[in-house]
Amino acid sequence: MRPEPGSVAEADYADRRLTAGRVRLSAGTPDSRVTPTADVPGWLAAYGRAHHFRAEPIPFAGLRRWYFEPGTGDLRHETGRFFSIEGLRTSSDADPVDRVQPIIVQPEVGLLGVLAREFDGVLHFLMQAKPEPGNVNGLQLSPTVQATRSNFDEVHHGRATPFLDHFIQHPRRRVLVDAIQSEQADWFLHKRNRNMVVEIDAEVPTDDSFRWLTLGQIRGLLRLDDLVNMDTRSVLACLPTAHGADDGDGDGFGAALRRSFYGDPTPRHDLHAVTSCLTDVQALRVLRQQSVPLERAYEDGWRRDGSAIRHRSGRRFEIMAVGVTAERREVASWTQPLLRPCSQGLAALVVRRIGGVLHALVAARSDVGTLNVAEFGPTVQHRAAGPDAAAVPYLDYVRAGGPDRIRYDAVQSEEGGRFYHARTRYLVVEAGPELPVDCPPGFRWATFGQLTELLAHGHYLNVELRTLIACAHAAY
Repeated sequence: MRPEPGSVAEADYADRRLTAGRVRLSAGTPDSRVTPTADVPGWLAAYGRAHHFRAEPIPFAGLRRWYFEPGTGDLRHETGRFFSIEGLRTSSDADPVDRVQPIIVQPEVGLLGVLAREFDGVLHFLMQAKPEPGNVNGLQLSPTVQATRSNFDEVHHGRATPFLDHFIQHPRRRVLVDAIQSEQADWFLHKRNRNMVVEIDAEVPTDDSFRWLTLGQIRGLLRLDDLVNMDTRSVLACLPTAHGADDGDGDGFGAALRRSFYGDPTPRHDLHAVTSCLTDVQALRVLRQQSVPLERAYEDGWRRDGSAIRHRSGRRFEIMAVGVTAERREVASWTQPLLRPCSQGLAALVVRRIGGVLHALVAARSDVGTLNVAEFGPTVQHRAAGPDAAAVPYLDYVRAGGPDRIRYDAVQSEEGGRFYHARTRYLVVEAGPELPVDCPPGFRWATFGQLTELLAHGHYLNVELRTLIACAHAAY
């Protein structure tokens, strides 16, 4: 809804539309003289060869500066910073039985920041080739700054984080995106990161780990497996799109998707009705969370040996440790715990044209570590090592979808700083009239423009849905 003429809100609205138009231009620029797309694979390969990085599983006894706390069994860093592995007891109205599991506790709000600068009249974004200990392939495209509060407070006693000052109270910064967003609530307790895009005018010195890319180039790279990391996907999903900026001529999926992102269509539900669906769930669903000593998990099917904490079923996930050596990180070597899932995940967004307008079917999800009971997630979010597949709405429909229905399909890595080889298959599946428009409670149809509008604020869309918003752009 357009704000009142002459109001501060109208000025902000106009500024956001202007930014959205510039974002749209960058998204429509698939190559650049600054960093030609053809040079990106060679740059990444050369960087990987030139800079040694190795992460190997080690026993818990090999952890340095980490310890299992007497009396609780919690796994902590000796500084009391970074993160810890603790126990979490949960129950809900749907499952009133108390269950205890290990959970990553990281109360600090980290920073995911991307610098933007205009070259030849087109916005470019400063991407970093960054290895993480949990990445399945080592090196991935990361934000300009990807740091915990402990990192930029230099608790590690290593090198300072490059470009950090552009995001922390810089007097001449122009903020294009600034929102606190959640991360995986199955594995984190109330984890949040500040997602930022800041535009600069002046040249900044960069080394061989950084390259300027247009949004169109980055979205092209999102078609590849395990290349654009989770944090980059999260930040870039938050960039604004301008309603009315694109009519999406034609009847193909690409045109329909552009209209859903950039056009000004009539949605099935107005934005208030979309958010009310989530508010209903937050108000009526019961999610009980209680932090408990990690040792309590050993009474509920979890076991610890010298190298891992795992569930006796062999499913879900395990807590392990790695030793890392890195030439170009703030610290040259370290050890740390990581969470390793026992199976690849699936996150699927079902889309359908309703009244000629492309809508996405989102679900209000409550995971064990969710901060405020629920957030919107994809239509389907599932791991084979998780709940019974029969209990997951729309999973059978997604699995039955043939290649003619799949509009996006790639395997992407989750955050490699806390998870080891955590990968998820991301799908956008177009449904036809065989899928009823009426949906179960807790589900809602929304246009992509509506979802992007919600991303100007925190805690509406979970990280898996944010990835699918970013990846959907690569579908046309």
